[in-house]
Amino acid sequence: MFDVAVFGSLFLTLFVIMDPPGITPIFLGLTAGRPAKVQQRMAFQAVCVAFGVISVFGLVGHQILDYLHVSVPALMIAGGLLLLLIALDLLTGKTDEPKQTKDVNVALVPLGMPLLAGPGAIVSVILAVQDADSVGTQISVWAAIVAMHVVLWLVMRYSLLIIRVIKDGGVVLVTRLAGMMLSAIAVQQIINGVLQVIEGA
Repeated sequence: MFDVAVFGSLFLTLFVIMDPPGITPIFLGLTAGRPAKVQQRMAFQAVCVAFGVISVFGLVGHQILDYLHVSVPALMIAGGLLLLLIALDLLTGKTDEPKQTKDVNVALVPLGMPLLAGPGAIVSVILAVQDADSVGTQISVWAAIVAMHVVLWLVMRYSLLIIRVIKDGGVVLVTRLAGMMLSAIAVQQIINGVLQVIEGA
């Protein structure tokens, strides 16, 4: 039987962690200067990558981390460092890499992972799947995961309308703003990972 409480709880948790409204300026900054069709494709690719990563960790997350001898805090610190590198590129305006490679990299990293499928979302899904002790609860958990990714795709897909309003100058401003936000997210993620290491010591 479908469990509405489990669905709502996990959906809200993922909404806070994955933050669809907050991803909008970052998405606009990372995809600036590309044709609308390319941006739409990148939004879809990023959501597919995030869903794939979340699904894999939801199914075999504990086994993967145990096999690699990787702790959750280590995952958080690594993700934070990766985000910080991307944020510095946004802040300094380094956008001179080949377009095709850039398209692929932005859809996979950092949009798909670790921005959308970050350590927080991964851990939440691992725990939710682990605690689901019936078929109905499992269905509720996976329905929440799918619904969250649909919301993410819709938010990024229609954030492209903003570009038509703010024009090129606004895109540059949004790119710098995205760099600042992303750097703050990255530093906070590193701090959280370090604090967890200290608490576990």
